[in-house]
Parts: sequence; C-alpha cells; structure tokens
Amino acid sequence: MSLDKEEAKQLLSRIVFGEERPEDWAQDVWGLSPTLGETAAKLIEVFDGLVDCCSEEKLENFLHSLYQDWTEG
Repeated sequence: MSLDKEEAKQLLSRIVFGEERPEDWAQDVWGLSPTLGETAAKLIEVFDGLVDCCSEEKLENFLHSLYQDWTEG
C-alpha cells in the first residue's frame, strides 16, 4: 500500500503527538515549562520541515521501518 505525503505526515504526527494536534501538545508542554514549551514549538517546526522536504517514498520507507522495529521488538 502506497502512502501519499499527507497520509504519512498524519501517521508520523500520531506517533509523535498522539491524538492531540501538535499545536495543542506544544501548549500543554508550555503550561508545564515555558522553556520546554519553546523546545516543543521548535520540534513542531522541524517535524513539519522534515516532512515537507522528504519524498513520499522516503517517508513511507521510514514509517515501515518504524512499525517493523516495533512489531519485532
């Protein structure tokens, strides 16, 4: 099954941020610690940038390797 970039981004987002929207997650972190909140906001920027610059094939391969590692581990 082939994933397009948006589907891959949604799956990766679920892995990293759970069921929350990334922005809501960052706000929750900010509420615990403003310093960590800044780091959380940067993580979202990096996450979005990496997904945008990766090809669909690379994202799909990365997701497959993550799931394979988890099912074997």
